[in-house]
Amino acid sequence: MFIPLILLWLCVCLIILQLKSRRPNNFPPGPPIIYGLGNLLHLNLQNPLKDFERLSKSYGNVYSLYLGAKPAVVINGLEAMKEAMVIKAKDFAGRPQDMFVNEITDRKGVILADYGSSWRDHRRFALMTLRNFGLGKESMEQRIKQEIQYIIRTLERSIGKTMSPQVIFHNTASNIICQVLFGTRFEHDDEIIKVIVRCFTEITKIANGPWAMLYDSLPFIRNLPLPFCKALNNTQTYLSLAKGFVTEHKKSRVSGEPRDFVDCYLDELEKVQRGCVLGNDTSFSEEQLMRNTFDLYLAGTDTTSNTLLTGFLYLMNYPHIQERCQQEIDEVLEGKDQPSYEDRDDMPYVQAVIHEVQRVANTVPLSVFHCTTKDTKLMGYSIPKGTMIIQNLTSVLKEEGQWKFPHEFNPGNFLNEQGEFVKPEAFMPFSAGPRMCLGESLARIELFLIMVTLLRRFKFTWPEDAGEPDFTPVYGATLTPKPYRMKVQLRAEQ
Repeated sequence: MFIPLILLWLCVCLIILQLKSRRPNNFPPGPPIIYGLGNLLHLNLQNPLKDFERLSKSYGNVYSLYLGAKPAVVINGLEAMKEAMVIKAKDFAGRPQDMFVNEITDRKGVILADYGSSWRDHRRFALMTLRNFGLGKESMEQRIKQEIQYIIRTLERSIGKTMSPQVIFHNTASNIICQVLFGTRFEHDDEIIKVIVRCFTEITKIANGPWAMLYDSLPFIRNLPLPFCKALNNTQTYLSLAKGFVTEHKKSRVSGEPRDFVDCYLDELEKVQRGCVLGNDTSFSEEQLMRNTFDLYLAGTDTTSNTLLTGFLYLMNYPHIQERCQQEIDEVLEGKDQPSYEDRDDMPYVQAVIHEVQRVANTVPLSVFHCTTKDTKLMGYSIPKGTMIIQNLTSVLKEEGQWKFPHEFNPGNFLNEQGEFVKPEAFMPFSAGPRMCLGESLARIELFLIMVTLLRRFKFTWPEDAGEPDFTPVYGATLTPKPYRMKVQLRAEQ
């Protein structure tokens, strides 16, 4: 009698677990779910990109995964991406709010804050400030050009030698965003910038690594002293530094004469405190200011430096493309001391190369996770409110039928038959819709000015003793080229 009862109890438990592991009606299909673990065993937590591609071949361009008990929908291909991020943008504009990245940001800022009036106000302010960056006497373009001079001096000391470009490109991108935010730059051996770079490097490494995924999927481990605690400590270290910058600005600023992003924000905060801004429930505060600088630094550093690293890796190994860029640059800039961002319209081939670098670099392959703000539909499937949305941007940037040469590095992807620059609809390295990357405008200017200035002055070649180049990137919060060295030569024309 006792054994049959145990067997009956086991059967009931298995039935309950099976029912709990079933997908809702008309929910996107996906691999079988293991109760408690979801589909974690279907993913390589160190690098899930190939798994996402493999699963799309089995389940289609819209399929579902369970990260522990959390359902997530993975979107692949231009058609599904457009429907979600453009046509039904508001339905998919939320951010998941019970994840490791939310612990880092405290649900504030302009990237990971949930969809609502506070996020809209801060995003609108950030975009307006970055786009109209005639701050003080120096425009954004002028600040970038000043920083490029430090790159040139470093490269001139390396002429005829080989050098590693990783640190110089990362520090350059970091200094440009520091000038935008705080109106200051740091020497590359300055301890403050070393601390900032270290904090963000470790934060991004953990945030897109296996520990963050386990944190998101298995809530019971969150209070354990595991590696994700290091990222939380690094966040506090950065915020302490940012607070010091804000305090200094409050002492030295002149109201109405902003020098940088912090001054602009303090001006806005002053208007709020004087009652010049309608409504008493404004979310502008010094805490939000520091969180915004965190987000903008994060958005404006790794993405740009990794794209530059990818660009020069390919240009060294495709010397005919590098030479054609230099020929066009020489023709357009003849008689000019420096390039201007406006020169891009006269450089269709250079524009095509830079965009092809961005496509191949695929720097943020899964974008930033979204979630649905209401019950909605996607490609005929029913998606409940609060469902996590993962954009597989790789599937769009390399989609067959959208590109002439989807699987190779070829500027022809952005040139028409007449040699004019064209931008295909599938070009969305910054995602699309209302959550599109805030750093896009800054990145476009940086990439153009840095690459054109350096290619005009220097020739970059792959060292003879370096072996075969490895174009396979390292997975993380951003895709990073494997460390490499370059040989720098002064061009004959110079």
